[in-house]
Amino acid sequence: MSKFSTSIILILLAVLFFALTVLNNQLLSPIRLDLTENQVYSLSDGSKEIVSKIDEPINLYFFFSDKSSKSMTSLRNYANRVESMLREYSKAADGKINLHIVDPEPFSEAEDQANEFGLTAATLGTMGDAIYLGLAATNALDDQEVIGFFDPQKEKFLEYEISKLIHKLSQPESVKVTLITDLPLAGGQNPMTGQFDPAWTFYTQLQQLYQVEQIPNSAEALPEDTDVLMLVHPQSLNESLLYAVDQYVMQGGKLIAFVDPNNESDPMAMMAGMGASTENSSNLTSLFEAWGLEFNDSQVLLDAELGLDIRTADGGVARHFGFVGIQSQQLDRDDVTTASLEIINGASFGAFSKSTGGNLRWTPLMRSSANSGFIDVTTYSALRDPNALAREFTNQKQQHVLAARLHGRASSAYKSAPDDATADSAHVSSTNQLNVIVVGDTDLLADRFWVQQANFFGETVYTPFANNGDFVTNAVENLSGSEALISIRSRGTFARPFNTVDALKVEAERKFREQEQLLQQQLEETEQQLAQLQSQQVEGAGLVMMPEQQQALDEFIEKRTEIRKALREVRHQLDKDIEALGNWLKFINIAVAPIVLMLILMLLASLLRTRSKGDEGLSHE
Repeated sequence: MSKFSTSIILILLAVLFFALTVLNNQLLSPIRLDLTENQVYSLSDGSKEIVSKIDEPINLYFFFSDKSSKSMTSLRNYANRVESMLREYSKAADGKINLHIVDPEPFSEAEDQANEFGLTAATLGTMGDAIYLGLAATNALDDQEVIGFFDPQKEKFLEYEISKLIHKLSQPESVKVTLITDLPLAGGQNPMTGQFDPAWTFYTQLQQLYQVEQIPNSAEALPEDTDVLMLVHPQSLNESLLYAVDQYVMQGGKLIAFVDPNNESDPMAMMAGMGASTENSSNLTSLFEAWGLEFNDSQVLLDAELGLDIRTADGGVARHFGFVGIQSQQLDRDDVTTASLEIINGASFGAFSKSTGGNLRWTPLMRSSANSGFIDVTTYSALRDPNALAREFTNQKQQHVLAARLHGRASSAYKSAPDDATADSAHVSSTNQLNVIVVGDTDLLADRFWVQQANFFGETVYTPFANNGDFVTNAVENLSGSEALISIRSRGTFARPFNTVDALKVEAERKFREQEQLLQQQLEETEQQLAQLQSQQVEGAGLVMMPEQQQALDEFIEKRTEIRKALREVRHQLDKDIEALGNWLKFINIAVAPIVLMLILMLLASLLRTRSKGDEGLSHE
């Protein structure tokens, strides 16, 4: 009887399982519960706000080569992640986003459509087929935006990239960038050489992407339609302009400020021999103090680890501690402006710090290495020899912030409007949405630190060797979006690391590293001896080798083969423990976990049956 009851219970459990599966697929599919640590399957509040402001329908075309990527498990998993995120956008848009899933099979109309949109075709398949994993989007005005290929390495910015695309299509107005500077960014006659200098490359790039208007430091007001304000080497701004900048920020405007303790790229300063005098430094002291920020414009950062190699006067090469190449390790990998950059070069950086007792919220974007220190700006200017500069270096053994994003609450530097200010609106004393990026160097904008010029059939070709221009473009692009878009930070990743597997890999490498090195050394010695014997044979061409020499040659060849085989076995051994762990995990997930669950259910059923029998016995009594 008990065996019969157990069979019935198992059948009922199986029926219940399939019934719940059907119920989930048919009735509960619209209901989603995101239990991931970083809510990677849910839209942030910023994305929801962007979607809510869509006026006209937007068509999203998600191209993924489903059939051509059958054996690419990791890529298919990421494609499912992207598709799931796109469906979240479609649901949140309440009919304003039409999602189309397209499989661009080879030689199909869908593939032609993907090429027309300009999507990237990656040759990843074993048969050489083109693999598409991109997004194209259009609005009612036939404006078009694309994400050429969803790079799994940039997964944490997946939501930001999709939201940015939707934001551009829902608000396609041209972005106006107002640039305040007296530097010759637009080009002109060089007072030192008398020749005409072209526009700075970063300035040309901005003009290609945005509507750019440059005004001098002597201006008294800002253009009313400014979307992003950029200050480059602001020196002695008049009170009216400084107040206009202050109020622009207090009213929610976005600002990028490049300040510098010693600008080395101003031809007028170089001709006048200012060097690093205070007349060649720039700061926004009154605004920074009001926000709770300090900028050291009297000292230049020296970095022994990140210093760039330059040519010396005698033709040699020396490391210049004041010319700094900021590497990826010193860039914020979680901020969209710097996450994908590898190196930013600059000169005579100044450092930022937060004021004591201030409530400033900031995100450091660039840092020095821990092997850095400061030198007085006047001394720095006088020491032209990199070796002499290195002798003056004092290591403070700590990192310093060279660029940062400021956000949150901040106060105005003015209690009221100055008498000579041309204010068009009421004074704003504070803001809860400070949105500013500050950079402690202006020289990084100069071509010589990041781009190389070459003449190609009469045309000047610019080849970047650093990411300075990318940083400027990323910053303007990010700040030109809405507050909702800027609020979207990097999200968690879909693929979580296997810490146990990683630890096992490290232990395996440690275990076999010595043996591998020993075999590698033996292999190199054997190949050297074999090469000597073979060279003797070549030199003695036409001569018959002695039996002893031939035997030694054969032994060395055999020994080399054995060592290579042993080396391969050692390297294969590194993966065996990981494979064993993977098999155990599969066994636990596929077999053990269901068996344990069934045993628990059977135990509960047995306890309930025993309890019911006990209740029946009591009732009979």
